[in-house]
Amino acid sequence: MGQRNLRWIIPLAGAVASVGGGVALLAAGCTEPRSPAMRQRFEDHFERAELGADWNVTGDGWRIEGGAVRGQGARNHPLWLKRRLPRNARIEFDAWSESPAGDLKCEVYGDGTSYARQASYTATSYVVIFGGWFNRYNVIARMDEHAPDRRQRVGPPVEIGKHYHFTVERRDRMLRWLLDGSPMLEWDDPYPLAGPGHEYFAFNDWDALVHFDNLVVTPL
Repeated sequence: MGQRNLRWIIPLAGAVASVGGGVALLAAGCTEPRSPAMRQRFEDHFERAELGADWNVTGDGWRIEGGAVRGQGARNHPLWLKRRLPRNARIEFDAWSESPAGDLKCEVYGDGTSYARQASYTATSYVVIFGGWFNRYNVIARMDEHAPDRRQRVGPPVEIGKHYHFTVERRDRMLRWLLDGSPMLEWDDPYPLAGPGHEYFAFNDWDALVHFDNLVVTPL
């Protein structure tokens, strides 16, 4: 067999597609080649009428209203940012809830496409929840928000209408969450979620009326 006819088969979490004679990786569940990871600061302030091409809307309940993302009744159908995160990044945004349930929620380092197909939902990401479980618990979970190993604290609760500033930062194996600049929770993960299937960010929601604005992603 000639050298030109050799084909390598490499086991990956994602699929492989030929692009212009070369090879492009597909993230798990994706149908398009992976775009390059962000190398520069990315911002979205949602000062427009539609979510637009940068966002993968996986279900009902998401729209732009008054210059911010509005979510309600999404039932774990995340709003995925289509741009790939670098392995180390700082993700910042403002968030507020108009519900006594609180439940401000985002996903980091997921696959960019997953959503709940039944009542139970296992994420592909780290899940950060402020005021979950009827505004009782604040949580970082690794894929399964109901798993016993989730990082959890009781309080503070989400106050209706109060604007909060989230900072979620990963450096190597350490994931940290700060709220209004104060430490909330962290996860030192010896096997960090990374690579195909774990490269995207999303806002998420179950039932509460929530808002998100002023997203900034900074490579570290």
